[in-house]
Amino acid sequence: MNLERELEKRSNHQCELCTGTQKLGVFEVQPTRNNGLEGHLLVCEICREQMENPESTDPNHWRCLNDSMWSEHTPVKVMAWRMLSRLRKEGWTQDLLDMFYLEDDILDWAKATAEGAPTENQIIHRDSNGAVIEAGDSVVLIKDLAVKGSSMVAKRGTAVRRVSLDHENAEYIEGKVDGQQIVILTKFVKKM
Repeated sequence: MNLERELEKRSNHQCELCTGTQKLGVFEVQPTRNNGLEGHLLVCEICREQMENPESTDPNHWRCLNDSMWSEHTPVKVMAWRMLSRLRKEGWTQDLLDMFYLEDDILDWAKATAEGAPTENQIIHRDSNGAVIEAGDSVVLIKDLAVKGSSMVAKRGTAVRRVSLDHENAEYIEGKVDGQQIVILTKFVKKM
């Protein structure tokens, strides 16, 4: 039996990432570890295009990873981890990555292409202690902060959950305090 037929049987004739059924093909997970089923997956044309061309990635298409990340097949888990890592700045992906468990050797394979690793020009947000803040993290205010344009004062010790990042300035994050969305300087927060 050839590889494509075996993958079709394993995947029930569906894309193993998004369950699409149109224009399916074999995708080799790099770097190659296994020439058989454990080194390949069956994907649709849309998934293949977005995996191979990061600039064409549509974050909404990849919400399917909420299901496929739980696959019993290693190459599916590896590609799900890579795509979630690529989309880390989206916020919703961080929750999935926090739940995602890969054994060390599989995680090493997933990280082998450096997907999701910080790039040279990437802005990195750090709290008052130097810990990296990522989209979706929770932080605590370490000082009372007057909110500009408002009479509100955000009190020290207030937890700000699911912050979003300013992708142009490493000193700014955003979050809700008392129901109001505010911009907070990273030097006034501590990651939880």
